[in-house]
Amino acid sequence: MDSPDSPDLLSVCWADSSTHRRWLLAEGQRLLEHYAKARVPSGFATLGHDGNMVDDTAKSIITARMVHCYALAALMGIPGAATLADHGLDALLDGPSRDSVHGGWFSDASSTHKNPSRKNAYLHAFVALAGASASIAGRPRGSELMQAAITIIDQHFWLEDEQSMLPSFAADWSDPEDYRGANCNMHTTEACLALADASGETRWLDRALHLAKRFGHDIPSNYDGRLPEHFDSEWNLLPDYDANEPSDDLRPWGLTPGHFAEWAGLLIKVESACIAHGYDVPDWLLPDATVLFDSAIDHGWAPDGQPGMVYTIGWDDEISIPNRPYWVQAEMANTALMLSRRTDDPRFEHYYRLAWDYIASTLIDLEHGGWRHEVDADGNLSTVVYPTREDLYHDFQATVTPLIPISASVAGGLRTQLLETKT
Repeated sequence: MDSPDSPDLLSVCWADSSTHRRWLLAEGQRLLEHYAKARVPSGFATLGHDGNMVDDTAKSIITARMVHCYALAALMGIPGAATLADHGLDALLDGPSRDSVHGGWFSDASSTHKNPSRKNAYLHAFVALAGASASIAGRPRGSELMQAAITIIDQHFWLEDEQSMLPSFAADWSDPEDYRGANCNMHTTEACLALADASGETRWLDRALHLAKRFGHDIPSNYDGRLPEHFDSEWNLLPDYDANEPSDDLRPWGLTPGHFAEWAGLLIKVESACIAHGYDVPDWLLPDATVLFDSAIDHGWAPDGQPGMVYTIGWDDEISIPNRPYWVQAEMANTALMLSRRTDDPRFEHYYRLAWDYIASTLIDLEHGGWRHEVDADGNLSTVVYPTREDLYHDFQATVTPLIPISASVAGGLRTQLLETKT
C-alpha cells in the first residue's frame, strides 16, 4: 500500500507531536463526557445512535468497561472520572448483577435467580480488568473487585490443564459449554497483564504467555498468519461455527482481521511485561506480532476498494461482513502505534495515520457524540452488527495508548508515567 507521505515525514511519529497528543486528549475528553450520561443507579446502560439512552437497564459488560476507562481517566487527572469509576465499582460489587447465591456476575441487572443469564468468561475477564485498573488507579474498592473476580476465574473459568478459559456455564456453574474460543481468551490475556501490574503476581504473566503462545503463535502458524477463533473442547477447528449467524458481535462465522491486529498488540504488551518482570523474552513475540498485523492489513483493509477494515472474511479470504466496526479501526491504530515504536519501521506509522484518518473522517460523530459503532463500505451508518453504542472502551483506549510508552497494561503505563513525572 503506497503512502502519500514521504519517507522523511513518516520517520516522525504523529504520537510524538504535541499537536497530535493535544488532539487525542481532546477527543478522549469528549468521549468521557458523552458516555457519562449512560450512568444509571445499577451501573451503566446502553446509548443509542442518537446519543440518548436506549433503556435504563444496567449492563454488566458496559459497567465493567466504564470502570476501566474512568479509572484510566482518573489516573490521567481528569476531574470527575474517579466518581464515575467508583459508581461502577459499587454497582458491580453490591448491585443486582452480582449473583449473591452462586457467585459471579449476570449479564445485566434484570437477570434474576428465576430467570438467570449464563455466566460467561468474556464478561468476567472485563470485571477482572476493571478491578485491576481501578486498583492501579487507587480507587477504594478496586482491589475488592479485583479479588472477587480473581476468585471466580480461578474457581470456575480457568482450565489449568489447558491453560485457557472455559467460555460459559449455567448460572449455577453447571452445564459447561462444549466450546473453546479466541475472543474471551483475548480479553483474558489483557486482564492477566493488568492483574500482573496491579498485584505484582507473576502467575498472571505466566497465564498471559500461555494464551499468547496458543493464539498468537501456534494457531496462526498453522493457518498462514490468520487466526481461526472457534474450536470444540478438544481444540478441533469448527469451520462452520455460527454459519447461520455470520454477523454475531462476539462469535461471528469465519475470520476477524481486527482480532489479528488486536492479538498482535497483545504480543507486544506481553513482550513488555516479560522485560519488566525479568523473564526471558520468547523470540517469536515480535515476529509473530508483525505477521498477525500484516495479515490483518492484507486481508482486512479495503479488500473491496473502499477504505476501512472489514468485520469478517471467509475461509477463502472473501469478504463475509463488509461493514467497518469502530473497534477494528481502533485496534489497528493501537497496534500500528506499538509496532512503529518497537521497530521504527515507517510503514507502521503509515498504518497508524491511515487508521486515524479513517476514524476522524468516518466514525467520529460530532453531532450525536461518541463514535459511530459501525458503517458500511460507503461510510454510511449501519446496525447489522452493532445496533447501539454501548461504551467507550475501544475508542477511549485508542486515544490513550499513544500518550504512554509501550506497557503491559494501559493503567500500568499511566501509573509509571505519573510516577516518573513526579520524580
